Amino acid sequence: MSCLGSWKEMPIATLIPEPGNSVKYKTGSWRAGFKPVIDHSKCVKCLMCWIYCPEPAIVRKEDDSVEINYDYCKGCGICAKVCPRGAIQMVPER
Repeated sequence: MSCLGSWKEMPIATLIPEPGNSVKYKTGSWRAGFKPVIDHSKCVKCLMCWIYCPEPAIVRKEDDSVEINYDYCKGCGICAKVCPRGAIQMVPER
């Protein structure tokens, strides 16, 4: 997969029939054994993690910075995989 420079360069590829429906389903305390951690000093605010996250776990702030809401994170690692700067690392759950 090649990384794009920004979410604005992504082609339109899907239809979401009920926006926001995954907010109804909190993941809670279970994950795949790892959780994503953001190194904000490396983050360039491209928002690729926010776009690709299959759940509402990546929260976009007004300044385009992001945070992770672990109530919804499954630990899938997609955000870490698509980050062009390696600002997100998957670390073992404690």
